[in-house]
Amino acid sequence: MSDSAQSESRIDFPSVSHHARRDMSASAIAAGLVAVLVSFGGTAVLMVQAGHAAGLDAARIGSWIGSLSLVLGLGGAFYSLRTGLPIVMAWSTPGAALLVTALAGVPFNEAIGAFVLAAALTLACGLFGWIDPILRRIPGEIAAAMLAGVLLNFGMGIFTHIGKQPVLVLTMCAAYLVCRRWAPRYAVLVVMAVAVAMAAGLGLMRVDLLDWRLTEFVWTTPAFSAQAAVSLGIPLFVVAMASQNLPGLAILQAAGYRPPASRLVAATGFLGLLAAPFGAHSVTMGAISAAICTGPEAHADPGKRYIAAATYGIGYVALSIVAGAVAVFFQALPAALLAALAGLALLGTIMGGMAAAMANPQRREAALITLLATASGFSFWGIGSAFWGLAAGLLAHAAFEYRRTRSGP
Repeated sequence: MSDSAQSESRIDFPSVSHHARRDMSASAIAAGLVAVLVSFGGTAVLMVQAGHAAGLDAARIGSWIGSLSLVLGLGGAFYSLRTGLPIVMAWSTPGAALLVTALAGVPFNEAIGAFVLAAALTLACGLFGWIDPILRRIPGEIAAAMLAGVLLNFGMGIFTHIGKQPVLVLTMCAAYLVCRRWAPRYAVLVVMAVAVAMAAGLGLMRVDLLDWRLTEFVWTTPAFSAQAAVSLGIPLFVVAMASQNLPGLAILQAAGYRPPASRLVAATGFLGLLAAPFGAHSVTMGAISAAICTGPEAHADPGKRYIAAATYGIGYVALSIVAGAVAVFFQALPAALLAALAGLALLGTIMGGMAAAMANPQRREAALITLLATASGFSFWGIGSAFWGLAAGLLAHAAFEYRRTRSGP
């Protein structure tokens, strides 16, 4: 299947809809459902943690997860059926991890304003073709180091919680290692199931908190402040662009597709703008979930893999209805379970960020400075460490590049 043939044969919405039933397959539907379970089951816990840190109630946490699930599901399903490409959208997992520490102490209406800013910047990049020029100014090693620094404490949280709940956390680690060896695609899901069973067996479930409900979409009027814009809005934008939008588009290209990159990034920004007042922090292109939907396991014919992505989108729309119940369920879980599950789910992302940060020997020192400054949790003028880590890394990079230029080859 050539790129031109793929793009030309899948542009007309009515024709793709007409062929969707014919193109359906059990493997594509299964791949889409697996992608939903892996992405939702492994990372929704981060938004619950961030909501707890900010003092949000279950309704607002449910609105956050539900609004994200609704718009990314609708957007992914629409573009998959319209173009015939496996378009997978997601929330920004590193962005959610950033908010666990950065959201505390920020008035929620100002945080919403920062979410609106991040979405508006994404939309502008897509509409005006600014994606490549902006990201070219941030070396990949620096962006990867900032990502690894943001997530590093989550990885270490696995081990700091062993002393608090050794049986629970060690059992989760054992389940993760076994699944990574024999069923890596389902590792996070199995760990989550084992963890819940263990917590229930050990009497750690706070069942008094269980109050199953449908999602309430709670509107919060945005307020804008320079502090929230710099400490939340800009880092959210950078992390989403560098860690999910570009990798997600690259995965599509590697699978032999030619996605309309600017249009898709603009779509994620527009959807983010719609959902931000309901708590949504960032809508992005999917990366890991996209790899599941674009692989040969979804379908032998690349032209029929869009069914997997459409299934993924529909699955998220369905989950949006009960996102509030999911949020309440996670609130009933012990803190050690949430911390260990988040850390295990992010190990691959941390590893990838560190590997990319240290890949270029000439830029390792600047990347290391970025990672350490970001991971330190340092805050100044009310601005979080993600921004200062990025600033320190860019300053170090500029100094080292100037020194190399002056010294010559």
